[in-house]
Amino acid sequence: MATPAFSEESRSPQRGRPRDASRDDALRQAALEVMAEVGYRALTMDAVAARARAGKATIYRRWESKLDLVIDTCTQLASQNLAAPDTGSLAEDLREFLSSFAAFLSGPIGKAAQALVGELPHEPELATAFRETFLISQRDVLRGILEHALERGEIRPHAPLGLTVELAGAALIYRLMLTGDPLDQPFVDKVVDQVLLPLVGKQN
Repeated sequence: MATPAFSEESRSPQRGRPRDASRDDALRQAALEVMAEVGYRALTMDAVAARARAGKATIYRRWESKLDLVIDTCTQLASQNLAAPDTGSLAEDLREFLSSFAAFLSGPIGKAAQALVGELPHEPELATAFRETFLISQRDVLRGILEHALERGEIRPHAPLGLTVELAGAALIYRLMLTGDPLDQPFVDKVVDQVLLPLVGKQN
């Protein structure tokens, strides 16, 4: 059985001069742009190299395959774009995070995500890595927001935190993937005020 492309061995740093982090970011951005246009299956290292104006050898020194490249890109996206707000208010924390997540999904990354999600049932290694990086990061931030609000006494004991997390993410993904309606601030406000807060808030 082949070694998974995202194994620790394949991620070990190459010998030689240090890698240029800015160049890595440019290559990841090129991969996102190409994937948004043609999908994961048609994505090639040649196309990424052409978009980034780099040699294909430059890419292969960093990632052994397009699977490894896409997984690493998802990991970086999650770490750079899914920061946890801390305003001291549950409503404002939810609003701030979901607004930034909506903006994140509405850009080029959203198109790439749509192309990627369609391939997950056919790519088990990619599906596992995508869930363990991008999806879990998003869920962890939302869970942390709710747990901090619970500690502050803003939500009732035994509120369905897990369900609330799933509904928050699902509302945005449903609109992105299926309806095509805008992920704008009025929609985020409705999700927060009419769905999430009533679900966990203290009942009168």
